[in-house]
Amino acid sequence: MRQLKPKRFEVGPDKLRWVCDPSLFDFQCTIDIPPLHSFVGQDRAIKAIEFGLAIERGGYNVYVAGLTGTGKTTVVKEYIQRSISVRTKQPDGYKPEDWCYVYSFVDPDRPVIVSLPQAKGKAFKGQIATLLQDIKDGVGRAFSGEEYEAAKKRIIEEGQGQQRQIVESLNAEAHKQRFLLELSPTGAMVIPVANGKAMSQEDYLALPEETRKDIDSRRVEFMKKVESAFEKMRDIQKATSDKLQADDKKIGEFTISRLFRELTSQHQDSEGIMTYLTGLKNYTLNNLEVFKQQQEEPPGHQHGQMPSPQAMWGREPLLPFEVNVFVDNSQTVGPPVIEESNPTFGNIFGKIERRFLLGGYLSDHTMLKPGALSLASGGYLLVNVRDVLTRPGVWEGLKRAIRTKEVRIEDPFEQFGLIAPQGMRPQPMPVQVKVVLIGDSMIYDMLAALDEDFWEIFKVKADFDFQIDRTSANMNAYACFVSKCCQEENIRHFDRSGVAKLIEFGARAVADQEKLSSRFSQLKDILLEADYWAGQAGATLVTAEHVQKAVQEKIYRHNLVDERIRELIRKGTLMIDVEGMEAGQVNGLSVYTLGGIMFGRPSRITAKTFLGRSGIVNIERESQMSGRIHDKGVLILSGYLGAKYAQDKPLTLSASLCFEQSYEGIEGDSASSTELYAILSSLSGVPIRQGIAVTGSVNQKGEIQPIGGVNHKIEGFFQVCQAKGLTGEQGVMIPHKNLSNLMLREDVVDAVRQGKFYIYSVKTIDEGVEVLTGVKAGQRQADGSYPEGTINHAVSKRLKEMAEALKGFSATEEKAGKEGKAA
Repeated sequence: MRQLKPKRFEVGPDKLRWVCDPSLFDFQCTIDIPPLHSFVGQDRAIKAIEFGLAIERGGYNVYVAGLTGTGKTTVVKEYIQRSISVRTKQPDGYKPEDWCYVYSFVDPDRPVIVSLPQAKGKAFKGQIATLLQDIKDGVGRAFSGEEYEAAKKRIIEEGQGQQRQIVESLNAEAHKQRFLLELSPTGAMVIPVANGKAMSQEDYLALPEETRKDIDSRRVEFMKKVESAFEKMRDIQKATSDKLQADDKKIGEFTISRLFRELTSQHQDSEGIMTYLTGLKNYTLNNLEVFKQQQEEPPGHQHGQMPSPQAMWGREPLLPFEVNVFVDNSQTVGPPVIEESNPTFGNIFGKIERRFLLGGYLSDHTMLKPGALSLASGGYLLVNVRDVLTRPGVWEGLKRAIRTKEVRIEDPFEQFGLIAPQGMRPQPMPVQVKVVLIGDSMIYDMLAALDEDFWEIFKVKADFDFQIDRTSANMNAYACFVSKCCQEENIRHFDRSGVAKLIEFGARAVADQEKLSSRFSQLKDILLEADYWAGQAGATLVTAEHVQKAVQEKIYRHNLVDERIRELIRKGTLMIDVEGMEAGQVNGLSVYTLGGIMFGRPSRITAKTFLGRSGIVNIERESQMSGRIHDKGVLILSGYLGAKYAQDKPLTLSASLCFEQSYEGIEGDSASSTELYAILSSLSGVPIRQGIAVTGSVNQKGEIQPIGGVNHKIEGFFQVCQAKGLTGEQGVMIPHKNLSNLMLREDVVDAVRQGKFYIYSVKTIDEGVEVLTGVKAGQRQADGSYPEGTINHAVSKRLKEMAEALKGFSATEEKAGKEGKAA
C-alpha cells in the first residue's frame, strides 16, 4: 500500500490561536480610559431581572442562574438599587412600615402583631412605657390620699359593724340556750354550760342519757343558726369587698381614662392597636392592686428574696405593657434589601428565644426575633438556592411564606416532629417580598422537574451566560474593566499589551476564538496576580509578560499531578508510544479536571479482532468501569461497521476494545473515533502512526463530531512528546469542527510553526485513516467493492474471510453433531 503525506489535513499555525493585536486599542495605559460602569454582554439576564423586579404580581419572583464569577449577585443588587431609586422618587415615596408584637389578652401564648408607619414603632413603645409610668404615678396618688383612706375605712368599718351585730346576736342566743359560743379561724365551737361554766368532756358524759340527748338536739338547732349567721357574714364581707373594688375601679377609671385618651386618639385608624389599648385598659382596671404594690416595691425581686409567683411562672404582672419592636425600619430608606448569607430556619423565618427558670424554659412576646423574610417585608430578599436547599425545612417554609404572603415564627423542633418546650404561636406577620434566588442552571432544572410548586412561585429566570461575543465593544469593555479593578484594588495600571493578553486569556477560558469569558471574578484574580509579578519585576505598568507569568504560575501551583503522570510516561511506567507504527493501537486523549485546573493526557487504546459472533466487546464496560455515554459511543461503532462493510455479507466478528492501564472510570464519547481507528487497523493489518494522538467522537455515518477540552488534550500530548523528545513526526488529530475552539499555548504554536509538531483536522473516518496510516481509505465503487490497496478494501476483504471461515466452521460443527447423533 502506498504511503501518503497528510499535508492537506494539516492546520496552519495562524489557525491555532487567536492573537489580540494591542494596536486595536487607542490608549497606551488603562489610566487613560474610564472605569467600567455597566455590565458586559448579559442583555438577556438583565432584561429578565428588570422585568422580574418591576412586575408586581404574585409568583413573579426571580431565579438568577449562571456560573460563579459571572456577576450575578452584583447585577441583581445594582438593578434592585435602580428599582428602589425609581420607587422612592415617586410622589408618595415608598416607606416601609414598622411592625410590633404586643401582648394578647385573649391568649398570652398567641402574641398579636400590629403595624405602624415608618419610625413609629419605637415611638409607640416609648408611649406605652410612659403610659405605664403615668399609671403608676396616677394610681399611687389616687389611692394614697386621706380622702381615699377615710372612705375605705368607712366601708370596712360598716361591714365590720354588721358582722359584730351578728356575732353579738349569736352570743345572746347561745347564752339563752345555755351554750358557750367560741369562734376560731378553723370555725365555730358550741359548748354546753352548767352553773355558768363550760362543761368538760367528763361532766358531759356523766349526765343522764336523756339530758345529753336534749343538749345534742338543742346544739344541732343552734349550729344551724350559726351556719346561717356565717353565710350572712360572708355575704357582708363580699359586699364590702365588692364595694371597695367598685370604688377602686371608679377611682381607677377616672384616673387612667384620661391617660389612655390621648393614645387612642393617635391610633384610632389602627384596629389592631385599638384592640390592644382597650385590652390594656381593662387589664389595668382589673389589676389595680398590682399598681398599688408598685408604689411599695418595684417589679421583680431584690437580692436574697424569692421572686413573685407571677415571675416564677413566667408571667410578669407588667408584661402586657411591654412592646416588642419586631421590625424597625426607622433607618431604612426605601424598600429594604436583605441578603441572607446563612439561611437557617431561624435566620429566615425568625426565632422564639427562651429563658431558663426552675427547670424549664419560658418565653413571651418580647422574646420574638425577626428573620430575613420579616426584615425584607416590602422589599427584596436575596438568598443562595444551594444554601436554602441544604438547610432543613427552609425550602418548604419559604415556598409556604411566598404562597400565603405571611411569615409564621415557628419552632424548628416542630418541623422535625419534636416537642417544643413551650407552645408559643405568634400571629403571622403579613409580608410582601420579592425573593431572588441565586444559583446555577442545574439546580433550576432539577427544581423545575421535581417540585411542582417551583414554576408557580419563581416565574422569572435570569440566565447569565459564561461567555460573550468577541466584539470590538466587548474588548473595549474588558479594558474598562481592567481600569476599574486597578482603581478599586489600588494596583498598577495595565498597558495595552497587558490588556490584549488578558483578552486572549478570556478567549482561552471559554475555548473559543470568537467568544470571551464573562466570569469576571476569574479575570480579576489574574489581574491581581499579574500586578504581583509586575511588582516583583520592579515594573510601573503591568504588561503582557506579567499577565502571561500570572497564568503560568497559577497553572504551576496546581499541576503536580499532571507532572507526575508525564514523569511516569517518560519513564515507561505508563506505556505510551510516540514513535513508530503499530497495528490495532492508537493514542487516545482525555481531560482531567482537578481543583482549579484541567489537563490532558494520552491513553493507549488497543483493539483485537478475531472469529466469533460477539461483536464489539468493551472491556471497560464488562469490568463496570465505563459510563453510559462511553457505552453509547462504543455501540455506535457496530452501526458504522455494519453500514460500511456488511451490505453484501453478514458482519460476523468479535472485537475487544481496551483502555490500557486504566484504573478508574471512563466517561464520554470523545474516544469513539479513536476506538474505531484501532478496530480498522486491526482488521486491515495496516499499522498506525504512534506519534499522532486522536480525539473526536463519531456517528454511524462516519462523521467526526466535535468534542470538549481540545486545547488541553493537544497540549497534554505535546508535553508528553516534548518530554520523550520531539521528532518532527508527532501531532494530534482533531475534529474539523473544533478549529474555532483552538486557543493553544504559544509554545505549542511555535512548535507547529517550526515543523516540530503538527495539528490535523478531519471531517470523516476515511480522512482520519489516511492521516494515521498514510494509506488511502478508498471510496465505494459502483459494484459495492473498494479499490485494491486501500484500507476499506483490506477491511472488507478480512471481514469476508472471517464470515466464510465462521460459516465453514459452523458447517463442520453441524456435520459432526449429526454424525454423533447417528452413532
